[in-house]
Amino acid sequence: MSDYLETLYDGYGQRLRMDGLLREVYTEHGHLVIFENALMGRVLALDGVIQTTEADEFIYHEMLTHVPILAHGATRRVLIVGGGDGATLREVCKHRDVEGITLVEIDEVLLELCKEHLPKHSCGAFEDPRLSLVIGDGMDFVAGTTERFDVIIVDSSDPQGPSRVLFSEDFYRACRRCLDDRGVLVAQCGTPFMQLAQVQDAANRLDGLFADWHFYMAAVPTYLGGDMAFAWGATDPEYRRLSPELLLQRFVGSGIVTRYYNPQVHLGAFALPQYVLQAAGKSGND
Repeated sequence: MSDYLETLYDGYGQRLRMDGLLREVYTEHGHLVIFENALMGRVLALDGVIQTTEADEFIYHEMLTHVPILAHGATRRVLIVGGGDGATLREVCKHRDVEGITLVEIDEVLLELCKEHLPKHSCGAFEDPRLSLVIGDGMDFVAGTTERFDVIIVDSSDPQGPSRVLFSEDFYRACRRCLDDRGVLVAQCGTPFMQLAQVQDAANRLDGLFADWHFYMAAVPTYLGGDMAFAWGATDPEYRRLSPELLLQRFVGSGIVTRYYNPQVHLGAFALPQYVLQAAGKSGND
């Protein structure tokens, strides 16, 4: 047996025992490894960084998906940028009222290997007739599309390699352009304790583009440093101020089954630690 050592941070990391190596390939976009771990199940790593595990992926993907869709309340068209493992797609597909889903993934090899070796992530979602799958660059897609979306979900890896552009000002502006007039954008934003600069950069991108922008958080054990932050940009400030009763009504009415998400977690996720508020230039009253 060998170990997989994550190398995202200098001098700090995690080591996962590789109980079985399933695939190791160099794609056009990076070094991809899929392996078994007794505690975390099947694990996907890319360029030295753990991307997802079977054991705890539900936390990340449920919060990335259900928070914007249920806050919006009338989501019909969803764009997913990234998310080649299929788990965000799986969660979006749970919403019966969604009529069209576009998923843009740059790495076709990653997508196909996840279908083969991480089938529990997608659970057949790639076969959903509502899906339009685009193999291509997310920046190019949002810059050129004439479509409009109610919700845009950016399910990217860390800002390195081909994902770097998905954290740029140009990308955020292009996403805002192809959002519906009452749309919501969410994006993974790293773990603030270790990646506070990502929160600061996202705050600078969001400010001025959206009537309401903020962050929300969830604790995902795989991601080092504590809570994972998600950037939030909404055209309607009321999306973040829903009553518990209305959110519960939408959740129950959706019929979706979750393991982490519920309306109380949804509302509480927007309460941020002071150091994150300060980094984002926010006050506790925002």
